[in-house]
Amino acid sequence: MSSSIHSHATVNSIATTNFKSLIIPIHFPAVKSFRSTPLSTNALSNSRFRKAARQYDAQSTTNTLSESQNQTSDSVYSFPSTVDLLALCEEGKVIDALEYIGQGAKVDYGVFTALLNSCCNLKLLEAGRRVDGLLKGTKFRGDVELNNKLIEMYSNCGCMKNARKVFDKMPNKDTRTWNLMIKGYGENGEGDNGLALFEKMKNVGLQPNSETFLVILAACAMAEAVEEGVFYFNIMGNEYGIDPEIEHYLGVIDVLGKSGHLIEAEEFIEKMPINPTAKIWDALRNYARLHGNMELEDRAEELMFSLDPSTTATTTKPSLPPRRKQSSTNMLEEKDRVREFRSAMPYKEEGEGKLKGLNGQMKEAGYVPDTRYVLHDIDEEAKQQALQYHSERLAIAYGLISTPARTTLRIIKNLRICGDCHNAIKIMSKIVGRELIVRDNKRFHHFKDGKCSCGDYW
Repeated sequence: MSSSIHSHATVNSIATTNFKSLIIPIHFPAVKSFRSTPLSTNALSNSRFRKAARQYDAQSTTNTLSESQNQTSDSVYSFPSTVDLLALCEEGKVIDALEYIGQGAKVDYGVFTALLNSCCNLKLLEAGRRVDGLLKGTKFRGDVELNNKLIEMYSNCGCMKNARKVFDKMPNKDTRTWNLMIKGYGENGEGDNGLALFEKMKNVGLQPNSETFLVILAACAMAEAVEEGVFYFNIMGNEYGIDPEIEHYLGVIDVLGKSGHLIEAEEFIEKMPINPTAKIWDALRNYARLHGNMELEDRAEELMFSLDPSTTATTTKPSLPPRRKQSSTNMLEEKDRVREFRSAMPYKEEGEGKLKGLNGQMKEAGYVPDTRYVLHDIDEEAKQQALQYHSERLAIAYGLISTPARTTLRIIKNLRICGDCHNAIKIMSKIVGRELIVRDNKRFHHFKDGKCSCGDYW
């Protein structure tokens, strides 16, 4: 079992398997022996499987078993001769698909692609590792596109060491390969590694494209590498003949704004050869707010509203986040087991017990609850209590009591992490001596030794 846990925000994708999507040809006398296979203890011990078996349609099959599996004697028939792996992947039932593959179902190029796409989109790290292991034993192990998907999957799961292993072992790489690695470094708070990789890309003579400069500017912003960011923006057109688009200008504003170079950012906007959009002024406004320049914030806000008046109805101050219309969900996975954490869930009592102990240690370490993030009209003490039991903290608490010491915990949120939880988890990471990786709907947060990879901007 892997030492890491990771979680998922997409609850529907891990729902109980619907076996109506499976096509299972099987003779009735063989059903009894089929049920005795190891898989029956998992997905196949479900009444819907029996119903699907009775409703088998021979015209609907797509994938076949390997020859060795087909040669199994009649008396020990233990696996259906066909199963729709692609349909399972499309429905997000990757674990079920892998169970069938483990029982002998064939995997072709299309199935590998579907498996990796699902693992990438749903951030299924453990399942992705299993797919990686399967791929290594096939003729597709050197395929550029599949290896690119592996890099993207590991990056999306916050596992850059594994992504780099795939990258380094690839016999052939294209521009997208390099772009994905640089992008992954930037998104996971390793901007310096992204910059180093870009220099290596130039040294091997590979021509960067428009996407390359978008990801390198993001890496510069993460690393607060101002001089490098401006330099790369300039050579984009001067050396490579690539005309910058509005996203590239936004990238430069991120580089300047995140590091506090607000005057330079405003001057850069004023000198742009294209008219700035509301999005440009919104970016400057957010950085002005972050660094406490109220005059610039008001000026940028006025210009933003003049270009897009509709933003007045949707814009809110970051100190007072918008009212949530969704309930917060956090998913925790231990290999093939998945747990969901909401405000009311079956593991709440266990998590709350751990959090009570942690809360005292956190206050001793300097944690002060920021009750501005509680939108309910309740007293101050109740607000502090509500903050303590936000679902991402419950997920972390349960992970702490259910995994070995020093294990990395991976939490995937469906909403943006609030400022108070962000500060609390930074302190938690130092107290428990673990890396706590939280992926919200904005970016990755790698909490370690009391710091976050996002630099407190997200």
